[in-house]
Amino acid sequence: MNTRDQQLKSFNRLLTIMNELREQCPWDKKQTMESLRHLTIEETYELGDAILDNDLGEIKKELGDLLLHIVFYAKIGSETQDFDIADVCNGICDKLIDRHPHIYGDIEVKDEEDVKRNWEKLKLKEGKTSVLEGVPKSLPALVKANRIQDKVAGVGFDWEAPSQVWEKVEEELKEFKAEVKSGNKDAIENEFGDVLFSMVNYARFLNINPENALERTNKKFSKRFQYLESKAKSLNKPLKEMTLAEMDVFWEEAKQL
Repeated sequence: MNTRDQQLKSFNRLLTIMNELREQCPWDKKQTMESLRHLTIEETYELGDAILDNDLGEIKKELGDLLLHIVFYAKIGSETQDFDIADVCNGICDKLIDRHPHIYGDIEVKDEEDVKRNWEKLKLKEGKTSVLEGVPKSLPALVKANRIQDKVAGVGFDWEAPSQVWEKVEEELKEFKAEVKSGNKDAIENEFGDVLFSMVNYARFLNINPENALERTNKKFSKRFQYLESKAKSLNKPLKEMTLAEMDVFWEEAKQL
C-alpha cells in the first residue's frame, strides 16, 4: 500500500490534471454541475454493480471515476468563488468530528445503535426539522423505503422484534389479496406498496439490504434467461416458437450451472 505522502501526491496530481483539462479540453471546459449530474448517478450505479460482483479491480476503477466527479464539481465551485476542494474536505472533516462525540468528545456509547441514535439527535440540533430531511427525494423507491425506515429507527420509532415485523408483512399480504379480489386498481396498488414497504422493513431486521438482494436476483434471472436464449439459438428456434415446457427444460439446466 502507498504511504500517506504518496497518497497526497497522487491526489495533488489529480487536482493538477483537472485544472489542465478545465483550461484546455473543449469538452471539460463546457461542463456544468447540471451536465455532470446524470453522469455522476451513472458512475454511482456502476460502482454498485462492481461491489455486488465483488470485482475489486472494477471497484478501484469506479472509485476513481467518482473521485474525478467530486474534484470536477469542486473545480467548478472554485471558478464561481463559492467553494473549492479544501472547503469540501474541511466540511466533511468538521461534520465527522461533530457527529462523533464518542470519539472526539466525552459522550459514551455502548454499541452501533447508540451511535446511530446520537447521529440523528445531532442532526436535529443542527437545525433540521425532521429526521427524514436527509433522505433524497430522487432516490429509487426501494432504496428510499430502506433509508426512511433506518432513519426513524434511529430515533426509536421501530419494532421490538423481527417476529412483529413478519406479522405486519402477513397482515399486509392479507389486505393486498382482499383488494385484488375487489378489483380496485388504486387500492391494489396502495396495498402492494404496503407489502413492499413491510418486506423492506423485515429485511432490515434480518440485516439484509433489500436493494442488494433484489439486484442479485435480477442478475441471477438475467444469466439464466440468457442461457435459455443461447440454447434456443443453438437449436435455430426462436423463443416465441418454443413452448413453456421446452423453455423450462433449459431453465432448469441454467439453475444447475
